[in-house]
Amino acid sequence: MNIGVLALQGDFREHIKSAQECGHSAVEVRRISELNQVDALILPGGESTAIALLAKNYDLIDPIRTRIKAGMPTYGSCAGMILLADRIVDGVQGQITFGGLDMTVRRNAFGRQVDSFESDLNFAGTSLHAIFIRAPWVEEIGPHVEVISSVTTPDSQSHPVAVRQNHLMATSFHPELTHDLAVHRYFFDEVCK
Repeated sequence: MNIGVLALQGDFREHIKSAQECGHSAVEVRRISELNQVDALILPGGESTAIALLAKNYDLIDPIRTRIKAGMPTYGSCAGMILLADRIVDGVQGQITFGGLDMTVRRNAFGRQVDSFESDLNFAGTSLHAIFIRAPWVEEIGPHVEVISSVTTPDSQSHPVAVRQNHLMATSFHPELTHDLAVHRYFFDEVCK
């Protein structure tokens, strides 16, 4: 597959490397012509409002929305999760998303940068080490959204941190910052098939 990684801001280089290590070609996407050449898209971690603003400036909002609605497999990590959400809590006024995932996410749910953390998770039946950086969590899901992984906070609340709905997948953590390719492989092997 030819995997596109939205390369406007954030850790897109790490996702490109992960896709290549999984045996796929991967290209940076900054233009509509590049988007039109990919089979699947990854929305990287970074700053969701900055990515959305740059996507608007590059005239990519509607083309990405159109491809998502048409069934293009799309994976978002951290900020990418926010960008795939249909609804946001604690977003900036007028914050734009590509949407598609019937969920409500809370921006910076685990706290500020200083509250970033690492945790071991069960992800689709496998154990992995996850890195959370100013991460969102899922507050509410629609009936067709599958929870792949959750985390329990110190106050004993459980929150989804990895979800899937048909051809869309999102994680609130950053698998691209580890050497574990399990999340990327799940996206390529299960979501993109």
